[in-house]
Amino acid sequence: MKVLIVGSGGREHVIAWKVAQSKKVDKIYCAPGNAGIAEFAECVDIKAMEFDKLAAFAKEKEIDLTVVGMDDPLVGGIVDVFEAQGLRVFGPRKNAAILEGSKAFSKDLMKKYHIPTAGYENFTDSEAALAYLEKAKFPIVLKADGLALGKGVLICQNLEEARAGVQEIMLDKKFGSAGNEMVIEEFMTGREVSVLSFVDGKTIKTMTSAQDHKRAMDGDQGLNTGGMGTFSPSPFYTEEVDAFCKKYVYQPTVDAMAAEGREFKGIIFFGLMLTEEGPKVLEYNARFGDPEAQVVLPRMKNDIVEVFEACVDGTLDQVDLQFADNAAVCVVLASDGYPVSYEKGFPIHGLEKFKGSDQYFVFHAGTASKDGEIVTNGGRVLGVTATGEDLKQARANAYKAVELVEFENKYYRHDIGKAIDEA
Repeated sequence: MKVLIVGSGGREHVIAWKVAQSKKVDKIYCAPGNAGIAEFAECVDIKAMEFDKLAAFAKEKEIDLTVVGMDDPLVGGIVDVFEAQGLRVFGPRKNAAILEGSKAFSKDLMKKYHIPTAGYENFTDSEAALAYLEKAKFPIVLKADGLALGKGVLICQNLEEARAGVQEIMLDKKFGSAGNEMVIEEFMTGREVSVLSFVDGKTIKTMTSAQDHKRAMDGDQGLNTGGMGTFSPSPFYTEEVDAFCKKYVYQPTVDAMAAEGREFKGIIFFGLMLTEEGPKVLEYNARFGDPEAQVVLPRMKNDIVEVFEACVDGTLDQVDLQFADNAAVCVVLASDGYPVSYEKGFPIHGLEKFKGSDQYFVFHAGTASKDGEIVTNGGRVLGVTATGEDLKQARANAYKAVELVEFENKYYRHDIGKAIDEA
């Protein structure tokens, strides 16, 4: 079969790598792709938001399945466009992708269906938000309602910071139209865990757990980013936590979306906080996390295309989802200065050292081909992933692998997975 992948980052690279292992697939295209994805797929110069062009391409090439990796096209309704033209596509329709597209929607859904989450209020008026903050307990969390590349969340320690946050999100529109509505949420403390899942509208199958590191600098300092590294599994995601979430979070979310007439097919990413009162939902995403996918998919035993098709066909209950009894750690190599300002266009050396390895992987996030060389082309450049028998070994291997790659202004955190030592 022929598969088209929509997207251009590390997440799409690991999806392409995994799809290439399927015995069912003999041709992969990726739009627009990147320099790393080009090893597995023919990259096509169509942007992820050019739905009509993508659908026309899928028809022309007789694509059997399109896999949408990114949040923007899903929230924008790419699945609806493809389905209307009789094309098979993996991902939620627009009315289901709102689970990620609107934080206000997802919070209201959780409240209505008694899915555990932090207390909150939604605001479309900045004056009302400021009045509410006058009486609020700090620290407190401000969230832009819409998509903001994982950066539209501000943790405010006091009223002064909160006022500045309202100005930034709602008035200065730092995150664009994502800040037209804002969620003010109680601050939760505990361990964060990410759980990705496959969903076919009624059945949900969870993948192995992972943990992301959002802050730019060591010690969880600095600005929020799209993710600076991950590890899987999380030692804090116990059997008890899993049982609780299956009963009160995972299936109830799928059932709630169905009850609202928003049948969800695709990936639901559950961002969880393990609080003293029990697990609570921090956020939902409607696609694979990036870089979470870079530690979860290398551990997955199944043919991913068979799982995608089961989600589309509503037969996920027949799939036995399995993961290797090992561990993986991903360290993101970024351009120094990310996420604010950084230079790009520097040649990357050492990528060939990963060829053919089944323990060390390098997934491209922001790269391009120029004059026969692969160069940096973004803030997050590469995800270097390594596996090991356990988390400590995987972490040691990942940092060993980081040394194999060089480019000017290379920057990375040195403490990805340090929490493992506290488990």
